[in-house]
Amino acid sequence: MDESAIRDLLSAVEDPDLGDDVVSLGLVNEVDVDDEDGTVHVSLALGAPYSPTETAIAERVRSTLAAEGIDPELSARIPTDVPPGEQVLPGIKNVIAVASGKGGVGKSTVAVNLAAGLSDLGARVGVFDADVYGPNVPRMVGADTPPRTDGETIVPPEQYGLRVMSMDFLTGEDDPVIWRGPMVHKILTQLVEDVDWGELDYLVVDLPPGTGDTQLTVLQTLPLTGAVIVTTPEDVAIDDATKGLRMFGEHDTNVLGIAENMSGFRCPDCGSVHDVFGEGGGRELADQHDLPFLGAVPLDPAIRAGGDGGEPIAFSTGETAAAFSEIAETVANNAGIVRRREVSEGS
Repeated sequence: MDESAIRDLLSAVEDPDLGDDVVSLGLVNEVDVDDEDGTVHVSLALGAPYSPTETAIAERVRSTLAAEGIDPELSARIPTDVPPGEQVLPGIKNVIAVASGKGGVGKSTVAVNLAAGLSDLGARVGVFDADVYGPNVPRMVGADTPPRTDGETIVPPEQYGLRVMSMDFLTGEDDPVIWRGPMVHKILTQLVEDVDWGELDYLVVDLPPGTGDTQLTVLQTLPLTGAVIVTTPEDVAIDDATKGLRMFGEHDTNVLGIAENMSGFRCPDCGSVHDVFGEGGGRELADQHDLPFLGAVPLDPAIRAGGDGGEPIAFSTGETAAAFSEIAETVANNAGIVRRREVSEGS
């Protein structure tokens, strides 16, 4: 069976999000048939490793060919026109920023548990704590070993399989960071250039709250796949989250969805849910701007305990862990849509 016949078979495989088959969408990069032993290798333009949707697409490709007696070798890559020497973070497939319009909504908690949830799917994940004025990620994942240097590069430590880099490693304990914008820009740019992340499927970037110098530097420096906006349900948080949305819109950055934190407290005594910060604000914000709603995370004391103790709750079980797992899966799926759509529109 030749390449043309293989492509004809694969034209029966649909992309459920883009609404057409993978061949018509340009999502089949290459088909190689070994003339000697008949081995078939198929390269697919799938850009979100361990995304449930992309895993299902790959399985449909495999089963479609298996029905014709073909056991294919599958690989995945997103084609790029950028020469290797000019790529920013070439070993990282997806960079996902986690942002909020205001402080106190649990943005770092969501960033850490999003990273943990993606890792729990099987992905290779790093966390870049870019919240230069309040770097909490090392404590939240229990990473107390500083990075090491290897020549001119910085090698981040690894905890729970997560590679972690933070300003907290570069300042003295309890020392305040009192920097103006140009210094923030300089140190963040240097970290992007000098940190050796290795090969990662996802790098989760925890931004500081608001829309200031750090956010602008990240938007101008990193090749973002998209952003996650974190809010709590009350109107004050929604107002500020809207400003964050507009910031990403002005810089043509995809917003992968809205995550609502502290959405309700389940009383351990009576079992009732109390909406301490209101109800449904995150979903309403997503609906208003025609964006995906990633999910709601309850107000759970175990999240605080896990953050203080360096044990992300996403690695555990229960209602709250399941909420973070759902968010991680949806973020991966939405990142895949972004990457596949880029390939399809460019083909």
